[in-house]
Formats: sequence, C-alpha cells, structure tokens
Amino acid sequence: MNSEKKLLTSLITPSLTFSNRVVMAPMSRRRSSNGVPGATAHIYYGQRAGAGLIIAENSAVAANGIGYLDAPGIYNEEQKAAWKKVVEEVHAANGKIFIQLVHTGRIGHPLNHENSAQLVAPSVVRAAGEMRVPGDLHLSIPAPLELSTAETQETVQAFVKAALNAIEVGFDGVEVHGAHGFLIEQFLHPHTNQRTDQYGGSIANRARFLLEVTQGIADAIGKERTGIRLSPFAVLNDLPAYTEELATHQHITAALEEMGILYIHLSSQPLNGQPSITADYIRDLRSHFSKLLIVAGTQTEASAEALLQAGLVDLVAFGRPFIANPDLVERFRQNQPLSPGDVDTFYQGGDKGYVDYPVWCEKADPCKV
Repeated sequence: MNSEKKLLTSLITPSLTFSNRVVMAPMSRRRSSNGVPGATAHIYYGQRAGAGLIIAENSAVAANGIGYLDAPGIYNEEQKAAWKKVVEEVHAANGKIFIQLVHTGRIGHPLNHENSAQLVAPSVVRAAGEMRVPGDLHLSIPAPLELSTAETQETVQAFVKAALNAIEVGFDGVEVHGAHGFLIEQFLHPHTNQRTDQYGGSIANRARFLLEVTQGIADAIGKERTGIRLSPFAVLNDLPAYTEELATHQHITAALEEMGILYIHLSSQPLNGQPSITADYIRDLRSHFSKLLIVAGTQTEASAEALLQAGLVDLVAFGRPFIANPDLVERFRQNQPLSPGDVDTFYQGGDKGYVDYPVWCEKADPCKV
C-alpha cells in the first residue's frame, strides 16, 4: 500500500467527500447515437468509479450545441433516462459523478444536429477545419448564425435547465465547459466575439455570458455542486492567442471567487513543447481563488503527486490513462504499469476499446473487468 501518496487520500468538502484526489477527466467518446448515451455507457463509467470524481463527457444543453457526431446531450427525456442509468451504476460502486455541460457554438455541422439545426455563435466568424458527419464523411465547418441578444439569454437558460436535468437524474454536480474554443470561450474571445451589445466589447462584457451561465447554474442547483473548466492560452478550435487573455482570465477568476463555486478545472494543452498553463499561472490563480482547483493535461502519477504535495492543486484529472485503465486508481495504489489505449477507438466505435479493457491483477495475464 502507498498510503503516503496524497493522490490517494480523501478530500472532504462541506457537501461532498471524494475518496481520492484522482479525477476522471471529461472525454468525448462519441458513442451516443442521436445524442443518447449508448447501451453500455453505464458499464463504461461504472468500471471507472474508483476515481475520486468522474466528470462525464461534455453533453450538449441544446440540439444545436452537440457539434460532434454521436456526442451526447442532456436536454430531452431519452437522454436523461440514459444518463440516469449511468449515475446509478457509478453510485452503486460508491463513486461520485458530475456531468460537463457544453454548447459547441460554431464548432460542428448541421448534419450532426437534430433537424439539421444551424450552427450559432456570438458573431458570424467561421471556424477553420472539417467535421465528421454521418456516412463517415468529413465536411468543412460552415459559417454560424449570430445569436441575437434574446437568443443569447435563452442559451443561458438552456444551460440552467440542463443543470437541473442533471441533478434530477442524480448527478452529484455539473461542470460548465468554458474551455476548448466552444461557445462560452467564443464569447470570451475578441476574434469570435465582435458584438456591440452587452455581451461584446470590453472584457467584462465578453465574460458576461460565462458568468451568467455559471451564476444561473449555481443559483439553480447550489454553488457547492457547480464547477467550471477553463483552458487559458490553449489556442484550440481556431482561437488564436490575444493580448487581453491573461486579464480576461483574471477577471473571470475574481468573479468566480466571489460566486463561491466548488471548483475551477484548468485544462492545459501542449503548446510549442510546453504546457499552455504554467506553474506560475496556477500559483497566481491559487492565490486569488479559495475553493478547489483541478488541473488536467498529460499528467502522470508523479507529476500529479508533485502538484498536490506543493499545494498548487486539490485534485488532478487524468484523461487518456482512464480509457485503457478502468482501475487507474488501483494501479496507482499498487505501483502497477499502465496499459496503452487503442487510439483508433477513442472517438468512435462500439464496445471494443470502450468497455473491454482489462483491470490489473496478480496473474500472468490481466484480469477481466
């Protein structure tokens, strides 16, 4: 046993107790036909319930926000019923599970949406790149429609309703996806936000959508069950670096501190051979945000332990290692090697590469889950 590892120690908050500090990061596995989590989604998440916290994959709050082929949503009854089964499986294994709420905005394709709903965004700025659509075709991402002020406010309410749906089916909380170049970050970014109403222009106006979504959810389900994911400096989904980025995130941090939500989850990305989020940035954020801090991005057991021992973060999220190692926490506990994942099945497929990865045990061959 390695009881001295802080990564394996429990974390107690006034509302939730996490059995360890390992978080299963939200990963889009794209096995949700018509936006409904697949028949074995409960098995997939249940197998990984040893994590201190699972954050279920990004799930759309509206039909025009799914973006990727076979990504899930949580805005209709069929989706809620499928997610309820997932939650019950995780809770039966004594796990904790949040769901990440997303609207992908200009990233997507109408062919991946119910009734071919058009893409929407803060402004009519087309994203570079292609999107996989039915028939295994890859088509250019079209230009989005600009959300009116009223439609923007309706989208805030769509996030709030999705959060209420999540709590109704039993999730322990929700994470707002404010990262990776999706709709919320599109509002933050001056490249994609060229508006002249109260949601555009200044840093405060560009941050308004993010803060209204987060505050609305916190008011609806409780700030102690509300987290947010951010990816400053990551330049994902055709969003270039910009001069006000640091100041923008400092403004957001101050507002989130005042809001008192449960956590900020930082998603760091490789950028020119270095992490997009530096230790200095984490240290500065830590000094201005008193609640929980999670960091994700190519973490190893050793790097996670170092972050925890240094007091920089409270929990550490792992993505790909959880795909091929459903018993990741136990492998950390037993100092066992990690299995590699099948990259070809990361973002598409059936049960192969999804629920068939074995757990480790003391035999010549790995045990089956």
